[in-house]
Amino acid sequence: MKTLQLPLKRKWFEMTARGIKTEDYREINEYWLKRLVESDIENPEIGQALCSLRDGSTQESVNEIYGVKLKQFKINKMTLGYPKATDTERILRFEHKGIEIRTGNSEWGAEPGKIYFVIKHGRLLIDND
Repeated sequence: MKTLQLPLKRKWFEMTARGIKTEDYREINEYWLKRLVESDIENPEIGQALCSLRDGSTQESVNEIYGVKLKQFKINKMTLGYPKATDTERILRFEHKGIEIRTGNSEWGAEPGKIYFVIKHGRLLIDND
């Protein structure tokens, strides 16, 4: 399985590192559709449907309703900006706990009432994991 790399701004990186912020939000747009959806999203109807999903959609319901499947990842690699691979102070690795489609926490950067891809983080991984 793959690693999902997500660059963060300092505020969100520090909250994630401290274990306060346990999920990340990405807009439902063409860029993130290509990165997070397995199915052929070249079909504009599928893209439009995903962009208009309602709060609380899960991977299973998205697949059932729209016939698309969200990609599976093993690790969420969170970076402070775009560091060099050797700059380990600016890189965190978490167990990937799935992707949901729903609103997010406004204290963690989500706009109230807006639907996002919500990328959930599990436990912090150390280099041996």
